[in-house]
Amino acid sequence: MNFKLTALLLLCSLSAITAQQKKWTLQECVEYAVEHNLTVEQYELDLQNAMIDKSDAVGALLPDANASVSASGNTGLSFDPTNNQPVTTTIFTATGGVTSSVTLFDGLRNIHRLNRAKLNAIAQQYRLDDLKDDIRLSVANAYLQILSNKETLIVFQAQYAVTEQDLKRTKELVNAGVVPEGDLLEVEATAANLEQQIVNTENQVLISKINLAQLLQITDYENFDIAEADYEVPPSDILNKSAKEIFAEALTFRNDIEFSRANIDLAVKDLAIAKGAKYPTLGAFFNYNTRYSDQARFNNITGVLETQSFGDQLWMNDGISYGAQLNIPIFNGFSVRNNIKRAQINVQKAEVQLEQDKLDLETNINQAYVDVKSFAKAYYAAQKTAEARRLAYEYSKERYDVGLMNAFDYSQAQSRVEDAEAEVVRTKYDYIFRIKVLEFYFGVPLLLNGS
Repeated sequence: MNFKLTALLLLCSLSAITAQQKKWTLQECVEYAVEHNLTVEQYELDLQNAMIDKSDAVGALLPDANASVSASGNTGLSFDPTNNQPVTTTIFTATGGVTSSVTLFDGLRNIHRLNRAKLNAIAQQYRLDDLKDDIRLSVANAYLQILSNKETLIVFQAQYAVTEQDLKRTKELVNAGVVPEGDLLEVEATAANLEQQIVNTENQVLISKINLAQLLQITDYENFDIAEADYEVPPSDILNKSAKEIFAEALTFRNDIEFSRANIDLAVKDLAIAKGAKYPTLGAFFNYNTRYSDQARFNNITGVLETQSFGDQLWMNDGISYGAQLNIPIFNGFSVRNNIKRAQINVQKAEVQLEQDKLDLETNINQAYVDVKSFAKAYYAAQKTAEARRLAYEYSKERYDVGLMNAFDYSQAQSRVEDAEAEVVRTKYDYIFRIKVLEFYFGVPLLLNGS
């Protein structure tokens, strides 16, 4: 028994360790965020409400049916419901009935409400999918920010390792009297500055992890981490497309555009519903009723008073009524006319909103297109700068090693290399994200090589 308990505890511990060591890929982050985001849950509930509205609209086309039963006892003057005669004794009565009604015509408003409910369910789905698109972009941006900060941290740590070697060598030269002590102080200052940059970058890594974890609704920030990988600028043919081509493709599938189009359809249906109030409404009804009384009745055949059974009375005292009702609107204080005007205005507003959304989408795509090109130039320029800084640093190091350069100029050369390599990292991930944004507008899924 103790062995089983120990094995169970060990299994639980291993499971916890495995969970803590999980490294999240971009695809896993995106899927998890979409599944657990609180706003997504709210929109999904709105979609469920839209489906219920659709069921209500279907039910409004069907006849209703209601049954009623009542029983009562009276003492003193009352009326017998079976013959409407007054009685002054204690009487027990029961009545029951079934009623059904159906709307035959109401200006086709019931049909338009059903179609509107169907359109609203579609619109809510587009709204939900558009939110998921926004979450995917936000997660991708936060994910790449972690990668950028981590890679920057590696750069600074590597530079610090080199500086430690320089510091050790400079101490030996100072002790040997080859270089002045001021050179040692300069190298120590460089090392201290790198330590500060490492601490700051470690904080940035932690903060960027927290930001991504919050998008995923994960509270265990300390154990949250993403998959380690060396991401390079992905090959992409997106710049072979013009901004107009990307915009034209985006119009065919973007959920925000489809949502705006669905809102126009909804407004048109609302207008049809409002116009339907101008027409007469025709309805039909059917009623079945029966009643019972415990009072004795005089039997003309036998000549005696007798009380009929409950079942016999229900059969003998039943009745049916049916008919139709027509309501014709004549004057209603301009409410129908004004509702139609409001609905017409809402159609125009929905059409204007669609054009505004198209304009916003085109603006965003043009901006993303320009961003890709500008960040590409910035990235390649940063690479060239870093290469030049590295060559200059190697030359400075050679001169410093033979005593032809002082520690201050050498530390400046080293600092320029650090800044240049950090700039390469920053511009690389900025460039990657802009590529992914532009591809996303073209319908390419948000994936990174290795994710």
